[in-house]
Amino acid sequence: METKGSPAVVVKKPPLTPKAIIHQKFGSKACYTVEEVQESAQNGCPGLAIQQKCPCLYRCSLQLPECSVVSGTFKKKKDAEQSAAEMALEKLGICPSTNDPSPKELCDDIIARVKYLFSNEFLSSVHPLSGHFRAALKRDGDLYGSIPASVISVCDSKLCNLCKSLNPKVESNPLLVISYIMGAAARLSGSLITSEGHLSIRRQNPFPREIIESSVIEESGSQESIWIEAIHIPSSLEEAVKPLTLCVSTTGYYLDVIAQKLGLTDANKVLVSRSIGKASSETRLYFAAPESYRLDLSPDLLNVKEFHIDGSLNARASYFCGQDVIGDAVLASIGYTWKSKDLSHEDFSLQSYYRMVIGKTPYGLYKLSRDALLASKLPSAFTTRTNWRGSYPRDMLCSLCRQHRLDDPVFSISSISIKASSEPSRSHKKLKVADSAEKETIYANGGGTATDDVDPMGSGSTFTCKLEIFSKFRGLIIECTPKNPFKTKYDSIQHASLKVLSWINSYFENPYMHFEKLNRLADAHDIRFYPQKFLSEFSLYQAVHNAEHGDTPGAQLRKSDCTNALHTMPGNGDCTFNIEGPVYDTSASIGSLFCVIYSVSLVKESENMKELLESSEEFEFEMGTEAVVPCLEAIVTQMSVGQSVCFTMDVPPRELILAAADDSTRILPLLYSKTCCLEYTVTLLQVTEPPEDRMEQAFFSPPLSKQRMEYAVQHIIECCATNLVDFGCGSGSLLDSLLDYPTALEKIVGVDISHKSLSRAAKMLHSKLSTKSDADASCAIIKSAVLYDGSITDFDSRLHGFDIGTCLEVIEHMEEDQACQFGDVVLSSFRPRILIVSTPNYEFNVILQKSNTAGQEEDPDEKTQTQCCKFRNHDHKFEWTREQFNSWASGLAERHNYSVEFSGVGGSADVEPGFASQIAVFRRGVLSEVDDLRKDTGLADHYKIIWEWNGGQ
Repeated sequence: METKGSPAVVVKKPPLTPKAIIHQKFGSKACYTVEEVQESAQNGCPGLAIQQKCPCLYRCSLQLPECSVVSGTFKKKKDAEQSAAEMALEKLGICPSTNDPSPKELCDDIIARVKYLFSNEFLSSVHPLSGHFRAALKRDGDLYGSIPASVISVCDSKLCNLCKSLNPKVESNPLLVISYIMGAAARLSGSLITSEGHLSIRRQNPFPREIIESSVIEESGSQESIWIEAIHIPSSLEEAVKPLTLCVSTTGYYLDVIAQKLGLTDANKVLVSRSIGKASSETRLYFAAPESYRLDLSPDLLNVKEFHIDGSLNARASYFCGQDVIGDAVLASIGYTWKSKDLSHEDFSLQSYYRMVIGKTPYGLYKLSRDALLASKLPSAFTTRTNWRGSYPRDMLCSLCRQHRLDDPVFSISSISIKASSEPSRSHKKLKVADSAEKETIYANGGGTATDDVDPMGSGSTFTCKLEIFSKFRGLIIECTPKNPFKTKYDSIQHASLKVLSWINSYFENPYMHFEKLNRLADAHDIRFYPQKFLSEFSLYQAVHNAEHGDTPGAQLRKSDCTNALHTMPGNGDCTFNIEGPVYDTSASIGSLFCVIYSVSLVKESENMKELLESSEEFEFEMGTEAVVPCLEAIVTQMSVGQSVCFTMDVPPRELILAAADDSTRILPLLYSKTCCLEYTVTLLQVTEPPEDRMEQAFFSPPLSKQRMEYAVQHIIECCATNLVDFGCGSGSLLDSLLDYPTALEKIVGVDISHKSLSRAAKMLHSKLSTKSDADASCAIIKSAVLYDGSITDFDSRLHGFDIGTCLEVIEHMEEDQACQFGDVVLSSFRPRILIVSTPNYEFNVILQKSNTAGQEEDPDEKTQTQCCKFRNHDHKFEWTREQFNSWASGLAERHNYSVEFSGVGGSADVEPGFASQIAVFRRGVLSEVDDLRKDTGLADHYKIIWEWNGGQ
């Protein structure tokens, strides 16, 4: 054993908040009353009676014996309370003290706290530590009233915090707390008794009888015993973790029972870890104090020695509690809680232990959140809140940091304004983006909820999220800076969190991964990390990984015992599986939601034994995100609704099996058999196809909708159009986007038959146009904007002869004869100088939907590859092939004196099956006299004005 002087280092405490000072001065006499202040504001859009609900505000009234105050209004309740407390302090003339306590004052506070803990008053309280005092009064002989110092150190947070303020090393070396407690007791030698050979303290004079009688719980009836399941964790990694049973007498002290399990005569040499899991949990590790640990009972707290203990480190136990555990340990959930004098206890099974093991890994956190340890898998991508199942990435990352005692993650949001390049370009693939330099830092316990992270309507911004993870001592460990922007703060936070989780998960799956590979994976996830700090934080996992995984092989599909038609699993050689039931057309797409019934059993083939491990009557997962074990997704995607399948897999790491099994005693004999495997039985209940934009987002970056918008904007810039009409404008996404680009547009018009969509468009456009500055040369200077309610198959003379018209992904929502009617009306009557029409290319669906026939050779005559595909959206009335679209557009152009050019976005014209969205650009020929008369005489006004904006009026 080595010792060295460890002079006290006083940590500067943060200043007390006004509310904390009020509590110190007045305690329960201070009464806070918070009321909600609800306001609403008129939206201000002419022609729309739309009310917008403002955020809730709070006002706080503080009543004190000497005065009362009322705060102003705040968005958060706690801010209102702090404001009221600050006003009260000012009114009372109380100045917060800024003087930090000196080392001597801290020592005096520690001694005073230890003295109070052994007082008559404390024994009668309902503090968790007082339960130990009452139990100690039931001990026999010299142990009567003796309290282990380790219990005091973990149960009294105030005393622990005082020691931490005196010496910050207490955080990493909890044995120092015991040294300070024993030293303080030595200073109180007139009233307390300590022993150099025992880490315990007791009163010199017993508690008065009346105090004992009023505090100690009388046991009724016979002396019954409590049987509690616990876990024994040996220090040797070659020995298995095993369950054990504690038999605790109602008239004894449970720590003495645990001491006997550790080979000790009594609890006075038992060390106790901090709580594991929730702060309120009484789940702790108990282990023996090493023989090399000897206390110097010097009463000089300013020169307490720091001990370096020799002994065999228990890697598994140390990994759980984040403290050095020497020798064997007992893991149990037992102790005393606040506001109760009864002993709290819960069984801690082998299943609980292994759930704790995997709960400290990213993949385990996700599996536990889904309660599907043998079916689910940490998804490779965050798609949408609608399709995501299980805990969200941000929540899992925060939980992972807490599990490993790291600081909460810090999310720094940057806002990016989308602006067009000032130089016209013929490329329609990408436009420049400029960082607005607007940044916002969000801590894990603050903002960024699903409601307040959304981009404000009409702001025209996207967001990126920088994520940082620090150690408890504020050392930077991981830094993630994703390059891709997202529409909302919420999405940017979730994507960044999943990147970090996925990368850390790669390490947990293979902690012996070569550094170069780990570094390449970090680059692929836009992550920068500090190897020494990272590995030191997770170093113990290597030993735990080896101990728990053993020689169990990874999951591979095995040959089934099926008798019906067999299907071959691609890439798995002769591995087969059996699908039963009628066959229907269920061609699923990337982003589809599958709902299945499944069960997983551990079977021993040679003896026909089977034990159910896990099952679910309704389990959902999204195709294409790798959210389930690979074999399960690959097989289910080949099934029809109502069909069932049975297949077997090799046994995964035993920690997953034992975490899933309710009864480990029945599972263990099977698990260690060489002929055991997992048997999956799955029935497909339902397939919910994704909306069109979800399919497109899975394949295209930027999304196909954004590429269409950029294509239209580029043509608008190039043709120097001063007015534009968007046929089928919907919620105004194109019109809204145009306001962020330096175009020559002065008037924009939108037409749609959906009043609800037009209302959203009106709010969005009004908000943006009202805040646009005429001096902003990087944006369009719009003088007039109008939204019309009407059918685009009807002519309105007010929209005749516009410079440019757009109709993006609209005609497929009409019947084919209506689409033909629109083409004739727009080119014969509206007569825009340029018309841009886009519609889905049906031939591209086979790629988007990953159709079962995607691998077949295409027959030029039959086109069997596309015949089986479904439309991209349930609302589509038709979808045209390239040949059909070209025929429609060419016929229109020829009939109405227009030329037409064909292009598209997503994919390539030179590679089959062409563009995902096919586009026709019509250009008008020379106007005739009839065209001029049509514009001047006002032949028809069929549209109703829903909203109009004229220069801000």
